This record gives sequence, structure tokens and C-alpha cells, in this order.
Amino acid sequence: MKRTVPLLIASITGFLLIIANFIPYTLFWGEAVMTWFDIVAAFAFVLGAGNLLKMHLQKISNRRPGWGYSAVTALAFLITLGIGLGKVGVNPSDKFPDFAWSGFYLQEGGAFWWIYQYMFLPLSATMFAMLAFYIASAAFRAFRAKNVEAIILLVTAFIVLLGRTNLGVVMTDGLPISLSFLRLEVFTEDTIMNVFNLAGTRAIMIGIGLGIVSTSLKVLLGVDRSYLGSE
Repeated sequence: MKRTVPLLIASITGFLLIIANFIPYTLFWGEAVMTWFDIVAAFAFVLGAGNLLKMHLQKISNRRPGWGYSAVTALAFLITLGIGLGKVGVNPSDKFPDFAWSGFYLQEGGAFWWIYQYMFLPLSATMFAMLAFYIASAAFRAFRAKNVEAIILLVTAFIVLLGRTNLGVVMTDGLPISLSFLRLEVFTEDTIMNVFNLAGTRAIMIGIGLGIVSTSLKVLLGVDRSYLGSE
């Protein structure tokens, strides 16, 4: 029973959302289901936060390797949570000036805004800056001309990179109007990006869409039960 009921809930909910998208008279069914989804998601956030604290506090208590990072994570989470829920430094809104918590939690000048602006954004920028070095390393390995496919990839990447620079524009600037399609900036954008790259992207998106449909049907029909756990 404890596995049958979740299967029925998932199947009925999924099929109701599908029906609501194709039959206008059942549109309110989908809206009601989405409302319940928001309620369940709110509980999921609470459970996720509790599980996060549990895992990191256990790691700190057992002094496992890397427990210092867990301490920083747990402390940062609790401080951010307290500041966000308490709306520290947030002024009341003009609509409800008598209620101290009526202001927007991300109001400019508030403590939560300060954390987001001066801590979260710089850390995110640092992570993406570090990611650029990993991408460059992976590109160097991928662009080694070991076979025909790698040579095509290398030549195409070189043309695209050159076509996005001023040097590429200057190199082919003297071509006549009849050969304007061979100018690097035009060839890069109109031919490579809007023809070959777009065709490949569409093929990938079609494959992703078919994969989503097949996986969703497996879940709705009860074939895939991995979301119920391993027991």
C-alpha cells in the first residue's frame, strides 16, 4: 500500500496536467494540481533544509575530513535564513506602513540584499571564472587533430573565433559584394551558427524532448519507480 498510493498520486496528477493542457474545460484541474504542487514544494524545501543541516552537523560532530567546510556551510545557511526570514534592514512597504515585515525581502539596502550583492554574486563570478580554465583545458584536449572529426571541429572553432574578432573582419573586408557571404563575420553568423549549429541544436532538442516523453510515460504508467526509493 505504501508504494501503491504514491504511484496512483503520481499517475493521476500527471495525467490530469496532460489533459488540462489539451481540453480547455479541464483547465481548472491543472490549476488546482499546480496549487497542491506549490504546497508540497514548500514542505520539500523545509525537509531539504533539515536534511542539509543534519548531514553537515553529523560531519562536524564526527570530525570527518572536510568538517570545517561543513561548519562554514551550516553557519552561512543559518545566518542567511535568519536574516531572510527576519527581513533585517528592510523598511515597511508603502502599502502597509504599519507592518514592519511588509517590505520586500530583497529590498535595496537590506541585510539580505547586502549578502546577495556583496557575497553571493562575487562568489558566483569567481566560480564561473574558475570554470573558464577547465573549459579551456577541455577544449585543448578536444581540439587535437587526431581524426577527421577532430580536424573539422578544430577548423570550425578557429573560423568562429576569428570571425568574432576585429582581425577576422579586417582580413575579409576587401572582398567584393558578390562574395560578401565569404566574409568571416557573415560566414560565421549566417552559415556556421544559423545553419550547421542551429541544425545540430534542434536535433539535440528533439532527442531531449523524446527522452522526456518516454521517461515521463514510464513514471506515469508505473514502469519506473525509482522515485519511490530502493526498498
